[in-house]
Amino acid sequence: MLMDTSDMILDTFPGDQAGREYMENLYGEDMDRVLHSVVKLKNAVIGNNKQKFHMMSLGVVARLLEFIQNERAATGLRTESAIVLGSLAKGSQANVKRLVDNGVVPVLLRCLNNPDLKFVEGCLRCLRSIFTSQAAPVDLLYADPGVVPHMLDIVSQSPTTQECVCSILAECCKTSDHQGLLYSNGVIDSLAPLLASKMYKVQMPALRVFCVITYMNEMVSSAVASASVSERPLPDLLVELCLRDKSVEMQMSAAKCLTYMCRANALSSQDTKIVYKALPTLIRMCKKDRTLEERVEGAETLAFLIEVDLELQRIASYSDHLIPTLSEFLRYPSTQTTAMDLKRLDYDMKHSHELKAAALMAFASLGANDEDIRKKIIETENLMDHVVCGLSDPVVRVRLAAVRCLHSLSRSVQQLRTSFQDHAVWKPLMKLLQNADDDMLTVASSTLCNLLLEFSPSKEPMLESGAVDLLCDLTKRDDPALRLNGIWALMNMAFQAEQKVKSQILAALGTDQLFKLLSDPDVNVLMKTLGLLRNLLSNKPHIDHIMGMHGQQIMQAIVLILEGEHTIEVKEQTLCILANISDGTTAKDFIMANDDVLKKITNYMIHANVRLQIAATFCISNLVWNEEEGALERQMKLRDMGVQKLLQQLLSSSDTVLFDKVKTALQQFT
Repeated sequence: MLMDTSDMILDTFPGDQAGREYMENLYGEDMDRVLHSVVKLKNAVIGNNKQKFHMMSLGVVARLLEFIQNERAATGLRTESAIVLGSLAKGSQANVKRLVDNGVVPVLLRCLNNPDLKFVEGCLRCLRSIFTSQAAPVDLLYADPGVVPHMLDIVSQSPTTQECVCSILAECCKTSDHQGLLYSNGVIDSLAPLLASKMYKVQMPALRVFCVITYMNEMVSSAVASASVSERPLPDLLVELCLRDKSVEMQMSAAKCLTYMCRANALSSQDTKIVYKALPTLIRMCKKDRTLEERVEGAETLAFLIEVDLELQRIASYSDHLIPTLSEFLRYPSTQTTAMDLKRLDYDMKHSHELKAAALMAFASLGANDEDIRKKIIETENLMDHVVCGLSDPVVRVRLAAVRCLHSLSRSVQQLRTSFQDHAVWKPLMKLLQNADDDMLTVASSTLCNLLLEFSPSKEPMLESGAVDLLCDLTKRDDPALRLNGIWALMNMAFQAEQKVKSQILAALGTDQLFKLLSDPDVNVLMKTLGLLRNLLSNKPHIDHIMGMHGQQIMQAIVLILEGEHTIEVKEQTLCILANISDGTTAKDFIMANDDVLKKITNYMIHANVRLQIAATFCISNLVWNEEEGALERQMKLRDMGVQKLLQQLLSSSDTVLFDKVKTALQQFT
C-alpha cells in the first residue's frame, strides 16, 4: 500500500491542518511563509533522526538546495536552509550519503564565496558534518582547484570559520598529493596562529591539520619545523601542548605531530623535544589509567616514533615500566565478560584485538636492534605464546603485528636457538604464508629468511614442509620486496647445505628463473641471487656437480654481469663466484678454457678498486694452487698471459689484505 507523503508529514507537526499548511508554505511562493516553514523544519529535525529520515524521504533536500542556489532569495532563507542541511548531515551515514548523492557538497562549496558571513558559516557547518563522516566524499573538496585557497582565505573571519575549515582540512588530507596541495596554498602560515588560540574548539582541529600534513612528508615537516607563531618556533608551541594541564586529546596530537616531524627528519631523534616530551608523553598514554582508545593510539604512535632509532628504543625500554605495561595489553580483558552482556562483550572483543595489535607493534619496534631489549621482551610472561597465537588471529591487523614482532625478535641468534624452537613458531608462520596478501607476505617472508639461517634449528623442519617451493614462487612475484625476500631466504637455505638441498633448490627454482633473477632490475635482488649462486657453488664436489650440469649458462651470466654497468658490490660478488668455481676440481676448466673470462680477471687485478683486485687475485690463487692436478699447465698459461708479472707489480700495494693474497698466489708458481 502506497503512503501519501502529505499524511506522513502530519506526524511531524501537530494537527492535520498544520501539516498541510506547512507543506503548502514550503513549496509556495510566499517567501515569508517559506522562511517560516524552513525554520519550523529546522526545529523539527534537530536531534530527531526519525524526523530527519522522514523529511529527506519527502524530498525536502532538493527544495532546500533550490533556496541556497537562488541568489535572489533572501540571505536569511538561504542561511536557514544551509543550517537545516547541516542538521540532516548529523544523522545517520545513510543521510549523509543521500545528501552527497543529491549534489549538496559542490553547491555548498560554491556558496563559500558569498559575502554574508552567517550564510558562509551555515554552509561550512554542513560541510564539516559531511566531511567528518565515514561517507566523506574527500575528492569533491579538490575537484575545483579554487576551493582550498579560498577556504584558507576565509579561515580567519570568525571562530566558526576557523573551527570548520580546520576540521574539514584535517579530515580531507589523505594522500601526499593532498599534503602538497595544502602546503603550496599556504596552509602552514594560515593555520599556525590558530595553534595559539584561546578557544579549544579552534586549537584542536588546527593541531589535527598539522598532524596530517606532516605525516611521512619531509618537505612539509621541514617547513613546519622552521615556522613560528608570534616569533616563537612552532615546535616549541607543540611541546607546550604536550603539557599535562592540556587535554589528553591535545597532548596526544601534539606528541604525534612531533613524532611525524622526527620520522620525516625535520627534528633529530635526539632533540630534547623528542626525548623529553614526545617520547614520555606517548609512554604515559599507554598506562592503565588511560582509556582503551588512548592506550591503543599511544602505543601505535610510540611504535612509529622508535621504529628505526636504537637510542630511542633503549630509552623507551627502561622508561616507566613500559614493557610490563604493554604486556598488559595482551591480557585484556583481564576478567571474563558474561555472555549476557553482549554489548560489553562486543566492546571487549573489539578493543582486545586493537590492544594486541598495538602492543605487538610496539614490541616489534622496541626489539628491532638491541639484543638486551629482545631478551627483556622474550622474558615477559607468556609473551611468545601471545605472539604465536597472534599469527592465527582472525583479525588481519593482529596477524600482521604478530609477524612484525616475530620478525624483530628473529634477529636474535639466541632466540632462534631457544624460544623460537621451543614454540615451533615456523609452523604457524608457514601456514600464514599460504594465503597471505602482499603486505603480510613481505613481513612473513622476511622472518622466514632469519629462520632459515644456518644455525637455526627451524631450518630442517621447514625444508621438509615445502619451504623451497614457497620461496621459489616468491621470486616470481612482481613486487621486488617479495622477490628479494624469496631469493634471500633461498640464499640462507643454501649456505653450507648438503648437496641434496642445493639440488632441491635448483630443481624447484629452475635455471631459467635463476638466470632471469641475475638480470633483475632491482640491484638488491641481483645481489642476493649472486649470493645464492655463491652458496650453491661451495664445497668442491658440489661445485663440480653444479658446473657439470649448468656450467655454460653460469659462465655466460657471469660474463654479462662483468661487462655490464653494475656497482662495485655486484662485480665483487661475481668475482667471488668465479673464485669459488676456480676452487672446484673439474669446474675450474670452465674458466681456463675461456680466454675472455681470464682476460677479464686479469683486468680486474689492476682495477682502481682494491676490493675487485682482491677478489680477482683470489680467483687466480685458486687456479694456480700447486697441490691440485693440472696446476703446472694452468700456471704456464697464466704466466704466458702476464699474470705472474701483474702479481709481482701488486706486491707494492699498501693494502695488507691484497698484499697477502698476492703473496699467496705468487708462492704457488713453480
